Amino acid sequence: MEVARRRLHAFRFCDRLPPERPSGRPLRPGCFSTAARSDYTVQTVAMAKTSTPPRRTRQGWRGENAASSRTLSRPWSLRRSGGLRILELAAFKRLPWLVHGFSTRNGGVSTVDGHRALNLSFMSWDRRENVLQNRRLFQSAVHAQEFRLLAIKQIHSDVIHAFAEVPVEGSQGDGSATDRPGLLLGVQTADCVPILLVDPKKRAVAAVHAGWRGTLARIAEKAVGRMQLEFGSKPANLLAALGPAIGPCCYEVGTELVTKFTAQFADGAEYFDEPRSGDEPNPLEWLNMAPPGHRPPPRSVHLDLRKANRSQLLAAGLRPRNLFASDLCTACRGDLLFSYRKEGPQSGRLLSVVGIRPSPAG
Repeated sequence: MEVARRRLHAFRFCDRLPPERPSGRPLRPGCFSTAARSDYTVQTVAMAKTSTPPRRTRQGWRGENAASSRTLSRPWSLRRSGGLRILELAAFKRLPWLVHGFSTRNGGVSTVDGHRALNLSFMSWDRRENVLQNRRLFQSAVHAQEFRLLAIKQIHSDVIHAFAEVPVEGSQGDGSATDRPGLLLGVQTADCVPILLVDPKKRAVAAVHAGWRGTLARIAEKAVGRMQLEFGSKPANLLAALGPAIGPCCYEVGTELVTKFTAQFADGAEYFDEPRSGDEPNPLEWLNMAPPGHRPPPRSVHLDLRKANRSQLLAAGLRPRNLFASDLCTACRGDLLFSYRKEGPQSGRLLSVVGIRPSPAG
């Protein structure tokens, strides 16, 4: 009987759910909320920025400490140019015909919280002249002064444009590709994942904006397919750079995304720290006196967007050694990057660019 009681106690302990936070509990200082629906929100989820890692540890799960590291890990590097700091990838720098760069918030002529900032998108709080000057400074820093910047209007979709020349009218979508010199493809982000694709064999490039909606629509995988169609690219030859984005340490989303992603991807559960939506049966409800039915879902979960997009690129045929993902978290690194989740509507936008030099040196 004593052994049976011990086993029963163990079952009760293992199946016990953590207590939920009181619904009326105020946010701690430094916390931020997603009450306003935007490009970077899913639903109203109380965001609590803490020093603790996500609830569940998985193999390959990096957590906040890695994401907020103050030193860059190879093959990434920061280069200073005229007061700006440009994030670069070593594998791309080895191609003499290629220009690329991931912007940071440092420098520029815009003002955010009383400090100079390199906002590269036309925001309601910033002057158009400031943004245009910031873009000139950034293009100069990446040695693309003579390029025509193509920053399409992003709509969180799976639409990808192939450009042979500068379009007469503005384009909407979340991906662009070209094999023409002198065109600078760009994507604007403040938490979403910027992805730059390069084909060293065909000398073709693509830029992709992957938020959770685009990721769910497989935009990264479709970008690879578009490069195959337009340029004859072979996925095994492609190089991919996944730039700074909000990390799983800070990207708290509603549990409905668990259902959406697991319905689309065989490994979808691996993108979340606690992949439960509340639809799973509770086989031990009679032991913990829970009501019949299903276990209550967690109030929120953490999503790893970069891991999801890396998985897509691998599924599309890219080689693991050709995939490079920055571990910089936009929400953790407010000293270096913009984050809509952390700063709200007054956040600036980063710009990630890739292009082909008009006179290739290689």
